[in-house]
Amino acid sequence: MPHRTVPSPWIELARHEWAALRSATPLTLEEQDLTRLRGINDRLSLDEVVEVYLPLSRLLNLYVAATQELYRATDTFLGSLTAKVPFVIGVAGSVAVGKSTTSRILQALLSRWPDHPEVALLTTDGFLLPNEELERRGLLERKGFPESYDAAALVRFVSAVKSGQSEVSAPVYSHLRYDIVPDECIVVSQPDVLIVEGLNVLQTGTNGDTVFVSDFFDFAIYVDAEEDDIMRWYIERFHTLRQTAFRDPRSYFHRYATLSDDQADATAHDIWTRINGRNLIENVLPTRSRADLILRKAGDHAVNRVYLRKL
Repeated sequence: MPHRTVPSPWIELARHEWAALRSATPLTLEEQDLTRLRGINDRLSLDEVVEVYLPLSRLLNLYVAATQELYRATDTFLGSLTAKVPFVIGVAGSVAVGKSTTSRILQALLSRWPDHPEVALLTTDGFLLPNEELERRGLLERKGFPESYDAAALVRFVSAVKSGQSEVSAPVYSHLRYDIVPDECIVVSQPDVLIVEGLNVLQTGTNGDTVFVSDFFDFAIYVDAEEDDIMRWYIERFHTLRQTAFRDPRSYFHRYATLSDDQADATAHDIWTRINGRNLIENVLPTRSRADLILRKAGDHAVNRVYLRKL
């Protein structure tokens, strides 16, 4: 019998093919903007913005416009005027893969489009359980795993924003303190676009949950790379933090500032193997297929392929 090819749900585009889809989208960022938007050890260049993120910005702008038309059509049908409904984008991926930089770049680019100037960005770190609670449950070593989040609170937050509530607040997480900041919050006030970034944004529940945060997404992005590359980037970032943020006496990881290079290598590799790499394989990578678009990075941190889900 002849071999039957299984249809792929993805349109696969090489970088040069994807870059051509920028069309006439103008570059609205400058080199000094990238300095502010880059993550630690992220080698983001203006070429990357032009060839990868401008086409993505154009695609998302088209999706936002189409979604707004759909809402208007529904309003016309119902004969009512509903509250302003934001377009919600999820950005998922491993620790150290660059999803935070991707989110900040998208926020900067999308906010320069005239049809949706208010673009809010939220990281799901704020919905991690406080360290005291994680310790009580024996989960401090599993921070970032699904059970370390207040998933119900995250769903309530995105649901409230999506329903057009005028102001919605979220907890604040401090990477310096490695914990939730008591009595502080981020307030989101009816944005045109909301970007929700985190390890867990495409995960489904494990406790019989029937509503997931991804149910409120209009578009989902997964930032992808080989595990060996992500581990190397994580170790490189650990070395950079050892020379910078870890030197602050207030840092939760201040004890790592005095490690030798060899000790830092061993410590970072151990943390990756026990926690972040395990979480990637068990919980993050399995959500990749739920994305609408995958940005695939090469070993130099540059996106070299893009996968767009067929409609």
